[in-house]
Amino acid sequence: MSLFKQGRYSGYLRPISYLIDLSIINGLAIFYFYKNIDPIIFIVFISLSWVILSIFSKFYEVYRFTREVTILALTFRQMVLFTLIMFAFSGYNYDLYIYPITIFKHVLLSFFGIAFFKFALYYLLQKYRTSFGGNYRKTVIFGVNKKTLALEGFFKNNPEYGYIHKRTFSFKDKREIELTDCFEYIKNEDIDEIYCSISELSNYQINEISDFADNNLKILKFLPDNKEIYSKKLKYEYYDYIPILSLRNIPLEDSINTVVKRSFDIIFSSLIIVFILSWLTPVIAILIKMESRGPVFFKQSRNGFNYKEFDCYKFRSMMPNNDAHLYQATRDDQRVTKIGKFIRKTSIDELPQFFNVLFGDMSVVGPRPHMVSHTNIYAKRIDKFMVRHFVKPGITGLAQISGFRGEIESDKDIIGRVKYDIFYIENWSLLLDLKIITRTFLNAVKGEEKAY
Repeated sequence: MSLFKQGRYSGYLRPISYLIDLSIINGLAIFYFYKNIDPIIFIVFISLSWVILSIFSKFYEVYRFTREVTILALTFRQMVLFTLIMFAFSGYNYDLYIYPITIFKHVLLSFFGIAFFKFALYYLLQKYRTSFGGNYRKTVIFGVNKKTLALEGFFKNNPEYGYIHKRTFSFKDKREIELTDCFEYIKNEDIDEIYCSISELSNYQINEISDFADNNLKILKFLPDNKEIYSKKLKYEYYDYIPILSLRNIPLEDSINTVVKRSFDIIFSSLIIVFILSWLTPVIAILIKMESRGPVFFKQSRNGFNYKEFDCYKFRSMMPNNDAHLYQATRDDQRVTKIGKFIRKTSIDELPQFFNVLFGDMSVVGPRPHMVSHTNIYAKRIDKFMVRHFVKPGITGLAQISGFRGEIESDKDIIGRVKYDIFYIENWSLLLDLKIITRTFLNAVKGEEKAY
């Protein structure tokens, strides 16, 4: 028998993870950082706090299909929350004289150790599955189409995830009674997980499969099909005793996430304004004035959070003209000045928008806001365009670093932009924001084809 259960949840891994992490945190605290504390009181308080915090933050909900970036995000969030707990402990026990710098050192060293063991266990399990065939799940698929074939390919081409695909059943032109043969196969082969394509099955078949899975302790999952509701990231809630499904789960609707993002925006924009715009603005202003008459800043109405209009600021990069609020800049646009070409190519013209961020109209990262005239057009013509207004617009965004910045030359450009914006809205994290900011800076340094 294998050391690990052949189930999705190991009976050993989570307790071992708790034990390792608590040993690191308490061991470093007692033997290195806080030598004057009562070890029993500290261990009880911190251990209970850690367990409760981990349950609510889902720190140990790491599965075989979890990506490394998700593990890193979970670790970072847990570190921030645990730091607050440590400050609360030191504040309550002020007579111990635990200094902030000591807490930061303790937390950072602890989480370096925790992250090391967490990723080590993650990669060791992958190696264990590929090399020794342990910790695996046997799967079958009901229904044959492009999506089920893609899933079958995923199982076969990624052994490190620990899935052994046994068979895909086709139900085309076959009677419903043949489900009994499928069920016999599942029991004989000791299958663990059943994947169903809803578009290939009737309601009767789905009910039969669901009953069989429940009665035989098999994990049942459904693949999205042409019924769009099943491809959503559904959120399950209760209104009293009434179950409610939300079709779109937006992380930034969570109050904690909102505070985190807003705090980051204020800090980041303040640093840019103080250390860059404070000296760069006079330089750019002189260059703009030397080449053409007109204001240094360009103000334009755009649609932001909840479709509310706001004034978006930029360094002026064009000759003053009446079409600036109607038409985007195009390649070799005659309206763009010489200094304008430079600041547009390097994205310097966007820097005044950090004042918009500081004032709360924008965020550092988010869907790029469009001119009001363009928003009215795209809202009528492009499906799901308005979803972008569920969050604040950003100076940069996932769409911009994914090849959809600048001029919209066809509907393909705006459809691609909306696709990435919706993905960002539904999958926001502070780590994703940092990744986008880094990619934006690198793109600005090397230059982009559509930066004109």
